[in-house]
Amino acid sequence: MTEIDPKIMVRAEAWLEGNVDENTKKAIQKLIDENPTELVDSFYQDLEFGTGGLRGLMGVGTNRMNVYTVGMATQGLANYLHQCFPKQEISVAITHDSRNNNTLFAKTTADVLTANGIKVYYFREMRPTPMLSFAVRHFGCKSGVMITASHNPKEYNGYKAYWEDGAQVVAPHDKNIIAEVKKITSFDLVNWDKNDDLIEYIESDFDQIYLDQVKGLSLEPAAIQAQKDMAIVFSPIHGASGKMVPAALRTFGFENIHIVKEQAEPDGNFPTVIYPNPEEAEALSMSIDLGKKVNADLILACDPDGDRYAAVVPNESGEFELLNGNQTGTLLSYYLLSKWKEAGKLDGHQFMVNTIVTTELINRIAEGFGVQCFNVLTGFKNIAAIIRELEGKEKFIGGGEESYGYLVGDFVRDKDGVSACAMVAEAVAYYKTQGKSVFDVLAEIYQQF
Repeated sequence: MTEIDPKIMVRAEAWLEGNVDENTKKAIQKLIDENPTELVDSFYQDLEFGTGGLRGLMGVGTNRMNVYTVGMATQGLANYLHQCFPKQEISVAITHDSRNNNTLFAKTTADVLTANGIKVYYFREMRPTPMLSFAVRHFGCKSGVMITASHNPKEYNGYKAYWEDGAQVVAPHDKNIIAEVKKITSFDLVNWDKNDDLIEYIESDFDQIYLDQVKGLSLEPAAIQAQKDMAIVFSPIHGASGKMVPAALRTFGFENIHIVKEQAEPDGNFPTVIYPNPEEAEALSMSIDLGKKVNADLILACDPDGDRYAAVVPNESGEFELLNGNQTGTLLSYYLLSKWKEAGKLDGHQFMVNTIVTTELINRIAEGFGVQCFNVLTGFKNIAAIIRELEGKEKFIGGGEESYGYLVGDFVRDKDGVSACAMVAEAVAYYKTQGKSVFDVLAEIYQQF
């Protein structure tokens, strides 16, 4: 038997002797007996709560996502919320995507928060990340938690923390939350005494409240009416957007929507793909196959938590081609600005936001329309920070990053794959009424700017 570092054994034995469930204890003992290498990786450090929250492999131990590490992180968050909002009623919205153990982790989060006297708005069913952001704002919450690991492999899970504006936490709150989480050195410091009376469930009727906001983004209903039978293929890639993206498309007026059946049901094992990442053509192969069968004008897909999207369109040769994030960002930015200008809504008090790793073409397009475009560091929370800073002074039109994230309007404060899918579909429909393909429009943009 391989000799195990005594420091690792001390950490593992603290769990074996601690107040943890029997299945966890059996799993730890099995690692000790059969897989010391895995034991070391599971216990050599604490799973770090970083500026984006938690993300890591699921399993037993201090360096894994499990109910105990989730509980400890939540206790730190609860302590910080009480510091920031003393003698106030504090509420937190919670949801999750389709990953394995997500209901367990979301419920653990709710239990610890309610044990600390914090009200929880808990989505009855899984919903995409942008709806969590919207719920934080809609219900006047002080924070939000999304259980997701985005497009990471199936073995991973994560915990994203949001602040009262509906955006992921930024300075100084991110570092302050990290400091509080680090103080929770044992799960014995977690208040597990849940209070279910403090949970209010968010039912499916909330979907329509969000969809009404999405519908308000539409700029060309006449074009959609003319192209309502335009064939659109969509895949949620086994994630949480399978209900909301088709609903958003129908809300806009599209009627000919084809769902990739093999990928329609939520499944944390993501059985039809290697990685559930819409940036990878492999993850879209089933969508493209269906697109060929139905002669689609547009193929759309979202990652498991529905904040990022991909668009595939026919090229000049009739072959389906995956647009990269710079191309979709350019198309959406140009479409939005041109439509705002046509409507006479550009009065010098609007702005766009771009990240430093995204094409500068978006900045040039905004400049061409007389609209200021701010450059921020990578990460959508930095886009949201500009929106918050200018709230009530200037109007945010749209913005995004090259990693397939975009936001139209400001009722959500994170990238929104649901509304972005609807807006891309509208842009494709509009340009189709003009006799132009997406690549025709992109070529015109490249020439003009």
